[in-house]
Amino acid sequence: MRFLDRERAALTKLLPGLDDSLRAVPLMTLERPGSPGIGLFRDSGGPGLLAPASLQGRGATALDAVRVQRALGSRSPSLAVATTMHHFSMATLVGLSNAGEGLEWMLVQAVATENQLMASGFAEGRSGAGILSPSMSATPTPQGLRITGVKRPCSLARSMDLLTASVLVPREDGEGEELAVALVPAASEGLSVSGFWSSGFLAGAESDQVTLDGVLVPPDLMVRTACPPGARLDEVQTIGLVWFELLMTGSYLGAASGLVERVLLNDRVPEGERVALLVAAESAAASVEGLARRVDEGTPDESTLAESLYVRYGVQDALSRIVPRAVELLGGLNFMASDEVGYLAACTNGLALHPPSRSRMTGPLAAYLADGPLTVA
Repeated sequence: MRFLDRERAALTKLLPGLDDSLRAVPLMTLERPGSPGIGLFRDSGGPGLLAPASLQGRGATALDAVRVQRALGSRSPSLAVATTMHHFSMATLVGLSNAGEGLEWMLVQAVATENQLMASGFAEGRSGAGILSPSMSATPTPQGLRITGVKRPCSLARSMDLLTASVLVPREDGEGEELAVALVPAASEGLSVSGFWSSGFLAGAESDQVTLDGVLVPPDLMVRTACPPGARLDEVQTIGLVWFELLMTGSYLGAASGLVERVLLNDRVPEGERVALLVAAESAAASVEGLARRVDEGTPDESTLAESLYVRYGVQDALSRIVPRAVELLGGLNFMASDEVGYLAACTNGLALHPPSRSRMTGPLAAYLADGPLTVA
């Protein structure tokens, strides 16, 4: 079996035609603003990847999904990163539908059957804020909640059908507040999208600014988590974060794998060097797939979340060795003849920039290893 065959086979099985469509488009076209990649993903049924088959989704396992994201990352890092944010929102909704007794399952089914894309308005990307901290303010009204706030960067900003956002809402029993997930239709009055991402790297992810100015969200588009602000992570939040770390790590490993693949196909590179690079890349992939298998074995818990962070930071370290070596082996002519080598190399640094950063998690992980609860900074 050739390098990445397994991952591309998973992509072809679950999202037929997408790999062939992406391969037909030049990498730098897929990575520019206005990339066709997101539309191709939608057309292939990608939004329903994590929705259960019982709700008319693709029913992908965690192992399937991480292989799909690695395959996407090798073709278009922007698409892999952007769709991970959709999957993060979907995994959270699926977790809520499994844990609740409401109509959350109808939202999951609607996203899957109508191929709707969800952008994430969670606090991911806000300096000094926990990833689950409410990023929007909400004012109760008789018609629903009026939500105001700004999310930047917000991947899928220009292609989204829905924006998911964490907000604080009054508890139904009147005893304080609890976290809730609001689903805001992109066409809502008061929602606007404006430019933010000025870098040329990952520009195809549509990571721009989304502004909500008193947007009305009716009660049927609010999903309560029953988790008070500042509380220890509940089951649904844990599930969402594990999927985020798993798929984001797989996506950036995919971008690095795109570089490794170029080395493996270059007969001028000595066999020993090619095999050494292959071993390093597949060892990193094995750790990610091990985490995916654990997710598939049962509902992720606190220890699974801790393992997802160990794996993510370990892969970051592996990429810091793999990527420079791949660039060196490809040589100056490859670097000078095309933007692709330098672009893929630069993109892989993005994994270290997603929350929670290693520096912010040092204290929480040390406390967890001393038998304390795991908190996410």
